[in-house]
Amino acid sequence: MTTASLADYKTPRPWLILGIFLLVVIGVGGLIGTQSIPGAWYEGLAKPPFNPPNWIFGPVWTALYVMIAVAGWRIWMIDPNSGAMKIWFAQMALNWAWSPIWFIGQLLWPAFAVIVAILVLIVAFILAARKRDTIATWLFVPYLAWVSFATLLNLSIAILN
Repeated sequence: MTTASLADYKTPRPWLILGIFLLVVIGVGGLIGTQSIPGAWYEGLAKPPFNPPNWIFGPVWTALYVMIAVAGWRIWMIDPNSGAMKIWFAQMALNWAWSPIWFIGQLLWPAFAVIVAILVLIVAFILAARKRDTIATWLFVPYLAWVSFATLLNLSIAILN
């Protein structure tokens, strides 16, 4: 397993990179979230009984975005050109695309296809990152759990509507 050494973190550069990861992941995620908030269309959809209240999504995604950013940063510090990093970027792009597809486009089945792809990429990242950094791997486990639940929720709402 390759990991960054303690000496790699003794200069400002890695901490600046971490700041950039956090700013971009949380900032873009937050911006997308504010532009694609649930509205009357979403409220009018039939939902399964396990649908969580709307207020839970903001705190959950904020925490997940922090973990996603830190995981990406850790892999970046080891090898920014690694397969794990490419997977990280791909899952992040699809993650950011899902809300506009769902809430703005109101496209339930295409959003389901996107979330399934995100789920596959999360698993692929975990498998690729585990060879490089155990912490980055474990930081993606809550993300895997939440997106697994969100995939079931997306599917259920699509079927009900």
